[in-house]
Amino acid sequence: MSLDPRLAATPEPPYYVVTFSSRRSGEDAEGYARMAAAMAALAAQQPGYLGIESARDAEGFGITLSYWTSEQAIADWKRVAAHAEAQRSGHSIWYTDFVTRVARVERAYSKTTSEKRGL
Repeated sequence: MSLDPRLAATPEPPYYVVTFSSRRSGEDAEGYARMAAAMAALAAQQPGYLGIESARDAEGFGITLSYWTSEQAIADWKRVAAHAEAQRSGHSIWYTDFVTRVARVERAYSKTTSEKRGL
C-alpha cells in the first residue's frame, strides 16, 4: 500500500519545505480557487519541485506546504512571473494575514496501513 495521495511523496532528506500559513479574507472565492489550482499545476512543472500538501478550515485559516530539492529551486519559483502575480493578488485581495517560512527537512517519517518508511 502507498501513502494517501494527498500527502506529497518526498525523497529521503535532506530537502526543503516552504510553509505558507494564511487567513483568507473571504473575497473572490472563485477567483482564489482558480488561482490556487493554477499555481499548484505551475509549481509542479518547475525544476526542483517535489510536491505539495494543503488544507483550509471553515473559518478560512489554511496551511500549504510545498517541497523542493534546494533553496535555489525555491528562489527560482518565487521569480516565476505568474507566481509573483498570484502573490500580489493574495496580498491585496485574498489574505488578511499570512506568514511564509522556509526550512530544511533533516528527517522524515511516514506510515501507511501496511508499511513504515523513513527514519
